[in-house]
Amino acid sequence: MGSTPPRSLVITVSNRAAAGVYEDTAGPVLVAGLRAAGFAVDGPQIVPDGDPVGAALRAAIAAGYAVVVTTGGTGLNPHDATPEQTAPLLDRPVPGIAEALRATGLAKGVATAMLSRGVAGLAGSTLVVNVAGSPGACCDAVEVLAAVLPHAVDQRRGGDHPRSAPA
Repeated sequence: MGSTPPRSLVITVSNRAAAGVYEDTAGPVLVAGLRAAGFAVDGPQIVPDGDPVGAALRAAIAAGYAVVVTTGGTGLNPHDATPEQTAPLLDRPVPGIAEALRATGLAKGVATAMLSRGVAGLAGSTLVVNVAGSPGACCDAVEVLAAVLPHAVDQRRGGDHPRSAPA
């Protein structure tokens, strides 16, 4: 990934955490995981569901973050609208990331992982990933994302696939 760590932002989407009703326990999991993967991380920035999510994403994209990971707002609750705020901003979907996040949860026996409606994709030069809003989902996401984000950021910056020497 080079000598300067790529900049990333974690956005926690929660009406109650934004109102101070309870502490954000999911966002810090993503922050720690992204730092361990070699990213410079800002956040978690806590916003309520709905339009504030889109505003935070637009600001992050304009600021030039390499990666923005949201947590929360991906379920079936009437207020959950993170995918609807994210999708219109994406120039190029990367569905395999969201699929891998759901598959990892399912493989660990978390049947509700299939209810996450999170999306992932490129918005300009920023990779945006929606993660479900529980600390467990964020732990699983860190496992998945740490394995792929460095390569994704390198590719977005014009890098190529790693090549092995011919036998």
